Amino acid sequence: MIQGTTSDAGKSTLVAGLCRLARRAGVKVAPFKPQNMALNSAVTVDGGEIGRAQALQAVAAGIDAHTDLNPVLLKPTSDRGAQVIIHGKARVNLDARAYHDYKPIAFEAVLESYARLQAAYDTIFVEGAGSPAEVNLRDRDIANMGFAEAVDCPVVLVADIDRGGVFAHLTGTLACLSPGEQARVRGFIINRFRGDIGLLKPGLDWLEAKTGKPVLGVVPYLHGLTLDAEDMLPRDPHAAHVADGAAVLRVVVPALPHISNHTDFDALRAHPQVEFSYVRTGTAPPPADLVILPGSKNVQADLAWLRSQGWEEALRRHLRYGGRVIGICGGMQMLGREVADPHGVEGAPGSVAGLGWLDYSTTLTKAKTLKNATGRLALGDPAPVKGYEIHMGETEGPALARPAVQLTVDRTETTATRPDGAISVDGQIFATYLHGLFDTPEACSAMLAWAGLADARHLDYSALREASLDRLADTLAAHLDLPKLFGAIR
Repeated sequence: MIQGTTSDAGKSTLVAGLCRLARRAGVKVAPFKPQNMALNSAVTVDGGEIGRAQALQAVAAGIDAHTDLNPVLLKPTSDRGAQVIIHGKARVNLDARAYHDYKPIAFEAVLESYARLQAAYDTIFVEGAGSPAEVNLRDRDIANMGFAEAVDCPVVLVADIDRGGVFAHLTGTLACLSPGEQARVRGFIINRFRGDIGLLKPGLDWLEAKTGKPVLGVVPYLHGLTLDAEDMLPRDPHAAHVADGAAVLRVVVPALPHISNHTDFDALRAHPQVEFSYVRTGTAPPPADLVILPGSKNVQADLAWLRSQGWEEALRRHLRYGGRVIGICGGMQMLGREVADPHGVEGAPGSVAGLGWLDYSTTLTKAKTLKNATGRLALGDPAPVKGYEIHMGETEGPALARPAVQLTVDRTETTATRPDGAISVDGQIFATYLHGLFDTPEACSAMLAWAGLADARHLDYSALREASLDRLADTLAAHLDLPKLFGAIR
């Protein structure tokens, strides 16, 4: 089990790299995260929902993503509450205190999934959550040492040296653990190192002498990896890799407080002809060619945030001067006339007026739509698309007569299509429930051309991700003491 001294220490990435190394060695390997808290999620082959990081790790391991890889997923709807997803299905919305009481039920699901994985795979790399040093959460813990103790799993601690204080992080984390938990820690990995390793060596010697545990490797800072983020927005909100003389499209996405599935935009952030920016709270909406309203886990609250930040007027001006707008999932719902939540699915029951640029209304429902989907864009260029749907709303209205996408419906004897989303009469607004809109090279190029980019180049995001996983695995092989690591695990 890979546990971290902090969130974003590199647990997800390390597990992905180790899964790729094991796969190369011919080992039947699976990733596992008992409990994840994230708004980036994926639809599995068995029709459930798991954290996006585990879907990426499944790609690294060469297996299909299924719900046992992440049996408990928490999707925050506010600072104090979350939707609880067990074995891929939404069960209940709970605040933090109520979920603490619910944990024994969740832990049963965790142990069921882990037992099935043990029966099916040779090796399992388990990812912890946050830090095991959060002593206030130790009672009924199912995400870190609580799980490791229950299944007798050895642990490696990873810390991010780029943030500073790495020795304090490691020794402090160890000091917060019980003697039995301390004994379970087999060693340390230091992540994101930049500089002269010789200058770090005295600190490594001190750490080993202080704790009696080995440093299993120092992993260098890897720039330019194209890997799906578990939850957090990128540290740098801007991305531009534009070559001299290349045509450029300016794309901005408001960083909604409850933004979900922002991995939708990874392909755009990597595109050589796109200047991409997330626009955070307190920043005025900048000039752009294309504005994308992303998914949201609390559509009404995020719509109120958009208005408070001046986006409604900015979008009205943007459209008046010929700009293009895309709404994905929650963003699509915001573009309609009304968003109603009669059952209090995402907050207090009620309804709010949408932005009103597309003639449809959305009612949030208790049942969640979870589908992997393929189809074609309903543009002049009917490029193929491949993605997934995750939403709790039903949308109806005249604007849907001009769909944005035609999705394939496989039946026993025939293949039919079903419409999705809407395109405005003037052709400036494109709305869809489909996540992954830019992931296929053809669809990405077609959407950029629709937004005004002449001669948009093809970008194969899947190939970039595969190359990043291989680069990550190569780096781990070069900088980790793999015999000592795997020897300690055995």
